[in-house]
This record gives sequence, C-alpha cells and structure tokens, in this order.
Amino acid sequence: MVAGRVVRFDGSRGYGFIAPDQGGEDVFLHVNDLLIPESYIRTGLAVVFEIEDGDRGPKASSVQLAPGVDPKAPAVVHPERVVRHVDDDDQLASDDYLDDVTEALLESAPSLTGTQILQVRTAMLQLAKSHGWIG
Repeated sequence: MVAGRVVRFDGSRGYGFIAPDQGGEDVFLHVNDLLIPESYIRTGLAVVFEIEDGDRGPKASSVQLAPGVDPKAPAVVHPERVVRHVDDDDQLASDDYLDDVTEALLESAPSLTGTQILQVRTAMLQLAKSHGWIG
C-alpha cells in the first residue's frame, strides 16, 4: 500500500487526484476505487491505496483511510500544496498554477484520462515557466 493525501476530488464528476507521500506525480482517483464512503473524501485527507495500471494509465485502487485517521477530523494539507503567491506582482506559485490548470481541465474536458491530465499539466507548467508566468 502507498500512503498519500487527497489533492482534489470533484464529487459531482466522481474523480480527483492523490499525492503520494513519497513524492512523484499525483495519482488519478475514481469514486469506484474507494473502500470508504465518498463523503469522507476531502482535500488533505490521509489515505492508503494501491497503484495500478488502469485502462487510462496509472490510478489509485483500494483507497482507504490511513491508519489512525479519524474521518471527521480536519484534514491536513501538505505545506507545498497550500495556495500562496510568490510576490506582489500577481505571479502564481507552481502549485497554484497546476491547481488552476487541473480545475480547468476537469471542467472543460471531463473525458480526459488521469494520464492525459497529468501530461497536459506537465506541458503547461513548462510553458508557463518558460514565459515567466509562474515562480
């Protein structure tokens, strides 16, 4: 089992992403792979899960609460995921930018796979950095 935290979950669409604690790319999460009630899922929730190759790329499966986690306690968000601005000239931090890109992709193209979303996010992050749009 891999430990991680929920980065984002859209209950109306039934999917989101988990950031593995050991680092690396976020893993796609679908509601059908939850072994806990969907109502528990929120940003920052500590979970354990398996990573498998799905039809659409790597995804989380057998998602459960991490040992010792109270589902009603406030979730803890990774410090690197906290929304923040780099400075006063409206330049976004990389994580803020990726959150905005992910939200736009989920809203505008719900048929994209988790792998496709991660590929687009990577390309857009490189583009934004090359233009100095983000810090």
